[in-house]
Amino acid sequence: MYEIDPSRLDLAHEFRRRPLGHHSPELQAVLDRMRSAPIEGKHCLIVETPRARWLLARMTGNPLRPVPVPDVVFTDLAEAEWTVFKLRWHAMTGHDLATTLGELAIPEPPVDGPPVVVPDPARAILAYADSISAAPGDSIAFKVSTPGIAGYRADFVRLHAPQTGRSGEGYRETEIASPASGDYPGGEQTLRLGSYIELPELPVSLESFSLQILAWPTLIGTQPRALLGAWSQRSKRGFGLYLDETGALALRLGDGTEVVDISTGIAVAERRWHLFSASFDAASRRVELSQRPLEDHSVHTGRAASVTRDVAIMPAAPDTPLMIAAWPDASPDGLAPGAHYNGKLEAPRLFAQARPWERLDQPIAAEIAGEALVAAWDFSREIGSDRIIDRGPHQLHGRTVNLPTRAVTGHNWDAAEMDWKQAPQQYGAIHFHDDDIDDARWQTSFVFTVPEDCKSGIYAARLRGEGAETHVPFFVRPPRGRRTAKVAYLAPTATYTIYANNKARFLASGTEMLRGHLLDFDVTDMQLLHHPIGLSTYCVHNDGSGVCYGTRLRPMTNFRPKGRLWNFSSDLFVVDWLEGIGCDYDVVTDDDLHREGASLLEGYQAVLTGSHPEYVSLEMMNALEGYLKGGGRLMYLGGNGFYWRVAYHPHSDGIIEVRRAEDGTRAWHAAPGEYYMSFTGEYGGLWSRQGRSPNTLAGVGFIAQGFDASSYYRRRPESRDPRAAFIFAGIEDEILGDFGHLGGGAAGDEIDACDVSAGSPPHTLVLASSENHTNAFHMANDAVLVPNGATNALQSARIRADMVFFECPSGGAVFSTGSIAYVGSLAHNGYDNTISRLTRNVLERFLDPAAFAMPGKGG
Repeated sequence: MYEIDPSRLDLAHEFRRRPLGHHSPELQAVLDRMRSAPIEGKHCLIVETPRARWLLARMTGNPLRPVPVPDVVFTDLAEAEWTVFKLRWHAMTGHDLATTLGELAIPEPPVDGPPVVVPDPARAILAYADSISAAPGDSIAFKVSTPGIAGYRADFVRLHAPQTGRSGEGYRETEIASPASGDYPGGEQTLRLGSYIELPELPVSLESFSLQILAWPTLIGTQPRALLGAWSQRSKRGFGLYLDETGALALRLGDGTEVVDISTGIAVAERRWHLFSASFDAASRRVELSQRPLEDHSVHTGRAASVTRDVAIMPAAPDTPLMIAAWPDASPDGLAPGAHYNGKLEAPRLFAQARPWERLDQPIAAEIAGEALVAAWDFSREIGSDRIIDRGPHQLHGRTVNLPTRAVTGHNWDAAEMDWKQAPQQYGAIHFHDDDIDDARWQTSFVFTVPEDCKSGIYAARLRGEGAETHVPFFVRPPRGRRTAKVAYLAPTATYTIYANNKARFLASGTEMLRGHLLDFDVTDMQLLHHPIGLSTYCVHNDGSGVCYGTRLRPMTNFRPKGRLWNFSSDLFVVDWLEGIGCDYDVVTDDDLHREGASLLEGYQAVLTGSHPEYVSLEMMNALEGYLKGGGRLMYLGGNGFYWRVAYHPHSDGIIEVRRAEDGTRAWHAAPGEYYMSFTGEYGGLWSRQGRSPNTLAGVGFIAQGFDASSYYRRRPESRDPRAAFIFAGIEDEILGDFGHLGGGAAGDEIDACDVSAGSPPHTLVLASSENHTNAFHMANDAVLVPNGATNALQSARIRADMVFFECPSGGAVFSTGSIAYVGSLAHNGYDNTISRLTRNVLERFLDPAAFAMPGKGG
């Protein structure tokens, strides 16, 4: 591991001069060492006032969260970076850099200015809507929870522009009248995390019984983890098979007064298949319990254990239904399921007798028929749904709750088949997690009906109470079957859903190295850490497995118009620019496009994207390609677009699935054999690995990312091709976009490049390319075949954002910017800048109905 040389004061001086941006390789090595330290105890910043004041903090506690360092306040981010640099230098070298340089280690407490107010995440307005897209006349139900707040006022606003300046300057919204506006009482609603299977009550009286289930546990210990049974924590009646606090198999019995637990006393192995069996003989009151690892090719298969014990009680008839992977009333408040299991379960069976030991411990695939059989649930059936099928005589079918992961490999998967549809019998498992969520299921607080005369655009319910504020955005599309403008803005709602509640932005290892600067937490980030409102698909579950389902049917703290500029808030730059240049537009969403296909875009002369349309379903991809084949014009105003293939839930467009298969720049990777999506059976992963790369659609594809600073474009010779003359009308500048609200330039964050070998049309004109990126920019994983030392921007010319244009055979055309940061430059200087002028030139030509001609040979 690299060790910092305390004598290299020249590196400290270099950082002092330029804490953000370009660094020498030697300084970058020092920064990488500092930023790669464990996140616990690491310094970070709390945003007290957006873009104006920051508090020094440290990551501490369980769970981790930023805790302020008393009386350390910054009004300059560069000063904050330098202060933490000095503290880390001292901690890692033992040398006090501040004393050597004759400076204070940390600045003096402020003597003037407003008092410091630390954001309180416990007091919050948390809310979501049941719909994200609505037409005039449609109704949207809003669900609100207000922990620590007695009441709130709801108003409805049209959103125009995001915050760009200190203390919120730049933000614009306009109130609209609605009967739903008004004051509402507050109240806290609980969000219940954790997946399980809900089953009917027992149809027969059980005195003697046997249970059997296959299990692949992933997180054992600390608390009971329910497997199968009909157990009531409240009434102490029934029976339940579970893993106890030590990770050993156990059976719990209760007669309504007394509770007996029988355990093998030996912890099972995590991530290994086991056969768990238990029986109770009413006549002898004997319990038999067995945990047996299944033989596989691994060296460690865990330890088998069995126990026989006589008990004094007779279990009372259960007063709760059967349940798998949880107990019905074991939540801390006793009102909801709890004791959630983490891991895979397969083939649970229930018998109305104490089966002989040698029969109970037989392989799970044995014949299930027999008079004593009560139920035999088969998870390999109807994998694409929430239904659970019982092959037993009583048809005790059930359903999954909170979306455990299906289409996962079972105990008998032999790796010969990767597609669950081709060998469903090898995909008979379900992976449960104690932090799964599909829908918060909150009560409706109020309903907003979109006025019949409401203009298409981006709107929000604005909720305010006792100093707290939140916005719940939604999109108003034009009346169904009508177009009210020539331009459509396609809002990337699939991407918003996938990124919802992304804790990995500040909790994942290496995230500060990725960002290239100190982590900063605003009040919504702190609310996300404080309130259990679920994870994003950029997170991993508590057991370390990837989150493959994303849902917007719960509060999304990072789906807001204010605060950090990323995704939704950045995309407001697009509509702000359209309004600034006086261009009418309609708004449609990914959800609409997925449902309605190419017909949604028919009649629009031009379609504009947001800054980051990363996630695309098959239906969306087909629709966009169909639009271009019909002569449409696409303006892709972002980067890292059309990258991952996703699938929408068959019955709810609020839930989306992604399997991070094979390759790609990703937060986790799908397990072997689990690359096919459960919702649709489609192959997951990158579109580029499925023959439909972003380059084919947009002319560019994801090449690199870096988040410390953005750069600019330099015009290429192709920009003077007559085919591109309309794009550069009135523009003589060679340098384009050396300004902007996203990192200080138009080319940054995540960037795309043109590559004919990857699918870019051969007649694509590369109009301009970015340059001078910092060494915090690194190539995308899928762009690197062999690990090497030339994957940052100082060493690879491949790291660039390409601005491109090409014509389509049916008279349409595509213009792409290849940069997420591009939209942040549109509004610079009151829309009077080269990026705005160039983009307007493109839009005006795209609105001209005259067909684009394909270039001739050699053109």
